[in-house]
Amino acid sequence: MNKVILIGRLTRDPELRYTSSNIPVATFSLAVDRTFTGQNGERETDFINIVVWRKQAENCKNYINQGSQVAVEGRIQTRNYEDQNGQKRYVTEVVADNVQFLDTKASREQRMNNNSNNVNPYNLGETTSPNTTNDIPEDPFKDFGEEIKIEENDLPF
Repeated sequence: MNKVILIGRLTRDPELRYTSSNIPVATFSLAVDRTFTGQNGERETDFINIVVWRKQAENCKNYINQGSQVAVEGRIQTRNYEDQNGQKRYVTEVVADNVQFLDTKASREQRMNNNSNNVNPYNLGETTSPNTTNDIPEDPFKDFGEEIKIEENDLPF
């Protein structure tokens, strides 16, 4: 079985390209913290290359960028190629079957703006003072398309 699930932050904006068959493919790198600390007492981070295909690749290019937190579900793939100098290079990457966006652009921008005001950068509402919270000033789902209207006759029960 070859299954990978990762949660991390993008280290760079997704790069979108198209194959000769006009199939979209996006690549980005994900910073994933390890669950343990190293000898120096600091938590180490792995930087993992991600490849996303088709419509999901276009969605990644359009809706996430450097600093976005995402969950990636996929499989590990290894490949090799010859570089310009004729040396064989090996690449290990995760081919994503599913990418879930865990924060919105608005919440990420607010977090970055509030970061200078002692706000925890990983939790929008949590400040360094345990008795103080910030409310989200706007609807985080406002850019996710139009409202879905469901009639009572549409429900299967």
